[in-house]
Amino acid sequence: MNYDYHQVGLPLLYGFSQHAMALAHEVAFRGEVLGQENIPAQGPFLLAANHASHLDPPIVGGHVPRYIAAFARKTLWKPGFAAWWLNTVGCIPVDRDGGSDVTALKRVMQTLKSGMPVVLFPEGTRSPTGEMQPAKPGVGMIACRTQVPVVPARIFRSHEAFGRGGAVRLGVPVSVIYGRPMAPRDYDDPKAGAERYQLAADRIMAAIARLELPTALVV
Repeated sequence: MNYDYHQVGLPLLYGFSQHAMALAHEVAFRGEVLGQENIPAQGPFLLAANHASHLDPPIVGGHVPRYIAAFARKTLWKPGFAAWWLNTVGCIPVDRDGGSDVTALKRVMQTLKSGMPVVLFPEGTRSPTGEMQPAKPGVGMIACRTQVPVVPARIFRSHEAFGRGGAVRLGVPVSVIYGRPMAPRDYDDPKAGAERYQLAADRIMAAIARLELPTALVV
């Protein structure tokens, strides 16, 4: 893996944190990172990935050569260092227990309109089994309303490394693949009516599911 980009053109704390996350991934979970050339070098985009572990956000975001915003549960904003760090690296607080968080959605829209990419997880929550779950319409709504490219990404074996209710298992190889960006025409059908956002979400989730590790890397 090449970490040179992690310290180029990024805010100091973010660049340091991103480098630390990528290095921790390589040392603790020995996974492969493929398809980084598919990540747009400029402009806004959504990075959409499957979700089965607390490891997913730092792993999938830690290898993006861009300053990228991510969701974080509001309850993590504890007074002191935690809140300072989350705000400084650009995390977007979301109320995971309060249904649709309108404030968080508006913040995502504003972030994309400013030219900054955002990483999110179409399933909405971690899979309890590691298998991919149906996508929620939220990702489709954001993509359709902003008309930005969507980069599908698939994370492998994070559930085995640190699943819901389980302990961390160091050494389990967690890999990530970044797919080719989807243009709005690839996910959006404006004529779909009330099903437009769900259809877009389903298409994005299908693109994630199509990503596969090369046979030589399958354990």
